[in-house]
Amino acid sequence: MRKDITFRSKGLKCAGWLYVPDNLKVGEKAPTIVMAHGLSGVKEQGLSTVAEHFMAAGFVTLVFDYHWWGASEGDPRCQLFPLEQVDDYQNAITWVSKQPEIDPKRVGLWGTSYSGGLVVYVASFDKRVKAIVGQVPAVASLDARRAMNPARWDAISEFLQKDRVTRYETGAVNYMKVVTLNSSEPCYMPGKEAYDFFTSTAKDAPNWRNQITLASVEKMREFDAGVMIHWVSPAAMLLIPAEKDDFITLESVRAAYERAKEPKAIFPLPVKHFDVYVEPWLSTAANAAVDWFKKYL
Repeated sequence: MRKDITFRSKGLKCAGWLYVPDNLKVGEKAPTIVMAHGLSGVKEQGLSTVAEHFMAAGFVTLVFDYHWWGASEGDPRCQLFPLEQVDDYQNAITWVSKQPEIDPKRVGLWGTSYSGGLVVYVASFDKRVKAIVGQVPAVASLDARRAMNPARWDAISEFLQKDRVTRYETGAVNYMKVVTLNSSEPCYMPGKEAYDFFTSTAKDAPNWRNQITLASVEKMREFDAGVMIHWVSPAAMLLIPAEKDDFITLESVRAAYERAKEPKAIFPLPVKHFDVYVEPWLSTAANAAVDWFKKYL
């Protein structure tokens, strides 16, 4: 059973879906998983399939769009401030913990790509969280992110500094594309792999927009999701990186993982970043997450 819901975050309505197992008895309280998409993604871009895996395994599952994104409220659109999305996760936990079907002492978080890093950050501080799964998780340190392409990193820094002056002087909200095949046009995730994923899933996601504010890019570069990963414990952490990931290297995920405390596990898959959203790897990753949540929630 899936129903449309909304909850309040930062004074705005966040839109979501609540999945409740059909066999849940009246008065029974189930463990719960809260989940949201990665950078620029909205819930229609493949999250329903993962949520259905969780629901079939007996978990109440909340899928939501961050404010400023998808079906949720807020302007300017397509703005990603990491700590604002952290607040959305925490407000989602608060809302779902008040629902009659769930056990508020058994709440887990699932995230993918950018949100795979966000759930690590949330669990570092919000001790209501008992278990997390980060799929292809964005937990690379600032040093590791710059080291992937120092020249591009520094060029973007100069570009963003100019935009900051423009925003200060005019208040303008400027954007760049998330993906493009035009090599001369700035975008956040260059290359055919990212372009194919977002454009192929857009047909099922009418609220997805191929844009992100430049202010978002600045905020993301200031944020380190894994900085306090050693504080996630005693919550149980599973990371599912992609061995052939061109966006979040396996080495950077392993480096973050090594700083975490038990209970923890890492389950690399022999795939590229976006392969986890299609079969057979979608079910492989989802089943690993189910096993983890069953053990620790």
